[in-house]
Amino acid sequence: MPERRTVALVTLGCARNEVDSEELAGRLEADGWQLVEDAADADVAVVNTCGFVEAAKKDSVDALLEANDLKSHGRTQAVVAVGCMAERYGKELAEALPEADGVLGFDDYTNISDRLQTILSGGIHAAHTPRDRRKLLPISPAERQESAASVALPGHGPADLPEGVAPASGPRAPLRRRLDGSPVASVKLASGCDRRCSFCAIPSFRGSFISRRPSDVLNETRWLAEQGVKEIMLVSENNTSYGKDLGDIRLLESLLPELAEVDGIERVRVSYLQPAEMRPGLIDVLTSTPKVAPYFDLSFQHSAPGVLRAMRRFGDTDRFLELLDTIRSKAPEAGVRSNFIVGFPGESESDLAELERFLNGARLDAIGVFGYSDEEGTEAATYDNKLDEDVVAERLAHVSRLAEELVSQRAEERVGETVQVLVESVDEEEGVHGRGAHQAPETDGQVLLTSGAGLSVGRMVEAKVVGTEGVDLVAEPLTGSLACSEEAGR
Repeated sequence: MPERRTVALVTLGCARNEVDSEELAGRLEADGWQLVEDAADADVAVVNTCGFVEAAKKDSVDALLEANDLKSHGRTQAVVAVGCMAERYGKELAEALPEADGVLGFDDYTNISDRLQTILSGGIHAAHTPRDRRKLLPISPAERQESAASVALPGHGPADLPEGVAPASGPRAPLRRRLDGSPVASVKLASGCDRRCSFCAIPSFRGSFISRRPSDVLNETRWLAEQGVKEIMLVSENNTSYGKDLGDIRLLESLLPELAEVDGIERVRVSYLQPAEMRPGLIDVLTSTPKVAPYFDLSFQHSAPGVLRAMRRFGDTDRFLELLDTIRSKAPEAGVRSNFIVGFPGESESDLAELERFLNGARLDAIGVFGYSDEEGTEAATYDNKLDEDVVAERLAHVSRLAEELVSQRAEERVGETVQVLVESVDEEEGVHGRGAHQAPETDGQVLLTSGAGLSVGRMVEAKVVGTEGVDLVAEPLTGSLACSEEAGR
């Protein structure tokens, strides 16, 4: 038998990219490719790039160059760029980075195996000319769903799939293969975004917002549970919009309880929520449904009204604080995280003070702070009254220090609380680590358990918080919970 072609997927960027990589992996394995973890062991290294901000784009280029270096002393014969940066720049990226043997856009995903084989055989697949997908917005729900059908709706793949390959979460790919053994997996609710924030280029290359069918989300969640997944994290560019193109803006409220009832799933987490679109019914479901984490990943970005309007967003400090008060009145233990941009064009000292007022009153569990920089193709890049780079850097450092102090204080407030911890790693030297309901993977803190007796990855254990290490919690497993956890694992 001829040796199987090998491929490695290197993923950068957000959880949505991680799902995309698993969809590509499913397609490739179904077509006979052997997946390997290390790019040095692969005939083809596929780098799933991020094209969101300059730092992420630089990381993507570095990853492509690093993979290219393997061609001089290892098995690797070709390096291929996919993902948001490849979609956004296409031919321009191919010309600027000849080290990449191929630059593939989203429309190449359905034929990824053929594309890689062509490149591996020394052929050339011409990179696409980028197009602004914002100009392709369907004008009606029917047209939107017709658009979705044209890019391969999820779950419509081959009838007989290899073991471990599932209907997937696209709308662009009907297969999925897990690439790690984590007890947590992301599931896409939708792709694209209809919002027009002045600083964001994502809609230009991700296109319009297209919801997945609830049945597809449920089926994929059931499959993930069969693979040992205990927590699913629902991702899209804007989960609060889920269902609007299907004729039901409240579809998420009815879907969450169904997901929580899937056998084997212990926790359902929702990410990427827009404050201006939060509904009382959605808050109720997120704070009262068993197994649904009372977790709010709210995209505030700023709190000064003038800055928010320039961003083409809505709200202000007092309305945001009222929203948080409403959430905590229903679930005092609720976790809240957000990201903020400082140094936006026209941001005044008083605007910065207003943001600080919000941060001091918000009691957020996790805070991401970014300094503004022009993003090509966005409205904000054309704005006048931009701040000097050194002013932006100074404000970024100042707010970052404040954020670090505030999230540490919030962690200390949780001492004495009882938390449900999903065990994610067990190591003799590093100890046992997991995450509570208020902590999402990658972006938030974690919980260090004081004892690991009887615990293994994927166990859910009740623990009492006894201390903190910055944003991280130190917690002592409760005896009764350990016994229940051990019994549940049998």
